[in-house]
Amino acid sequence: MTVVVDGRFMATYATAFVAGGRVFVPVDPLLTQLADRIYYEGNTLIVERGGRRIRVAMAPVPAGLNGVYVMAAPILHALGATLRYDARERILFVQTGPGEVVASPSPFHGVLPSPPPAPVFTPEPVATPRPVWTGSPLPRRTPLPFFTQPPAAARPSH
Repeated sequence: MTVVVDGRFMATYATAFVAGGRVFVPVDPLLTQLADRIYYEGNTLIVERGGRRIRVAMAPVPAGLNGVYVMAAPILHALGATLRYDARERILFVQTGPGEVVASPSPFHGVLPSPPPAPVFTPEPVATPRPVWTGSPLPRRTPLPFFTQPPAAARPSH
């Protein structure tokens, strides 16, 4: 499964997967990219971001975060991210910050004041220098016509 974080694909060797209707994501690299600090206290994984601290009870795991998976929705929601899962394409979209606000421009209203037009400076284009050929001439690349008889204008008339 593919994970897209803030519009960028997450390149990873450990991919997310769906099991029992839940999306599981690898702690490394997804949570290590999003969280400020990740550490263990006994069998509890502590994830901190900003002023938030999330505790996740884990089965005894080997040292390190390689191969550790957690459910995506509860942890990422607790970190303040929004999620959307496209089951058909198998893509998990994660938005960590506020979404971009898209607004259409207001229509022109002739009664309202508008800034005065400003001149636009466009410099004159610089003339391209003509090439100057020096040295011996290159051979002609177009073939010369070959006549077996001289043209009619070159024949002597009787």
